[in-house]
Amino acid sequence: MPVNIPDGLSAAGILAGENIFVMGRNRALAQDIRPLHIAILNLMPTKETTETQLLRLLGNTPIQIEPVFLTTKSYTAKNTSAEYLAEFYRNFDDIRPHKFDGLIITGAPVEHLPFEEVQYWDELARIFDWAAQNVWSSLFICWGAQAALYHYYGIPKYPLPGKMFGIFPHRNHQPGHPLLRGFDDVFPVPHSRHTTVWRGDIEKYPELQILSESDEAGVYLVATRDSRRVFLTGHSEYDRDTLKKEYFRDLAASLPITKPANYFPDDNTAREPLLTWRTHSHLLFSNWINNIYQATPHNIDEVPPLTVK
Repeated sequence: MPVNIPDGLSAAGILAGENIFVMGRNRALAQDIRPLHIAILNLMPTKETTETQLLRLLGNTPIQIEPVFLTTKSYTAKNTSAEYLAEFYRNFDDIRPHKFDGLIITGAPVEHLPFEEVQYWDELARIFDWAAQNVWSSLFICWGAQAALYHYYGIPKYPLPGKMFGIFPHRNHQPGHPLLRGFDDVFPVPHSRHTTVWRGDIEKYPELQILSESDEAGVYLVATRDSRRVFLTGHSEYDRDTLKKEYFRDLAASLPITKPANYFPDDNTAREPLLTWRTHSHLLFSNWINNIYQATPHNIDEVPPLTVK
C-alpha cells in the first residue's frame, strides 16, 4: 500500500524518485476503497493447482481482490470435472459486458501448434480484443504471453532445440521500473517451455520494453510503457515441486526430457528441490497489483481503452 503523506512534503519528490509508493493526503482523502476485480483465464490442464498458485501470489497484498475464473467455451477441459467448472468458472460470454481492473491469462500445453490451429484460438483472440477495451492491466504467462505478443504485435514464437526447463538467473534491466520495485540485480525464474520469442522481434515495437532477460532462457519480462500489458515467458507462480512432477511425468511417458537445470541439489533427483524464486514471485505480483491499485479508476465502468494497438 502507498505511504500517505502531506501534500508538498519535501520528501515526496525523493521517495517518488526511488519508486516508493506515496500518495498525497488530498488524493487519499478522496479515495473510496473498493476491491480490485481480476479475471483469470485458466488454460492449464491442472486447473486446481494453477488456481492455488495464482491466488497465493494475489493474496500476498493488503488490497482486497475479487477473482473471477474463466474457462473456454470452445474447448472443454479434460482434466477437470464439468461440475467443478460449472460451479467455479465462467466463460467469456458471462463477463463480456463488464470491465475489470486486471486480467491474467495462463500458459497452456499447446506450444507445438501454430496459434491459429489451437482449438480455442478464435475465442482467445476475442478475449484479447475485449481486454484492450475493458481491462486496465493484463498479465500474460508463458504460452499466454507468446499468444498475446503474436495477436497484438505479430511477434512469432520459435521452436527450441530442446525444452527450456529449470531455474535460470535473470538480469534486472530497469531497477527503477514500477514492476521491478525491490528486485535484486539478478533473480531466479522457473521456465518450462519448448518455444521462445526473440529480442529482435520485440525491439521493433517502441511501446514494448524488455525489463528482464536471461543469458540461457532469453527474454523474460516485457511490458508496454504504461504497464497495461505485461508479458512473462516463465512461470514465477510455480510451486517447489512443479518442475519435479513434470520431469517424472515425462520420464514415465518415455518423452525426451532432461533434468531441470539448477533445481535439484547437486543435480540429485532424490533430493528435495530448493525453492529459490518465491520471494521474487510474490514481489512481482504485488508490484503488478499495486500498480493497478494506483491507476485504475474508482468507478470500474470508467476503465479506458488502451491507446496502443
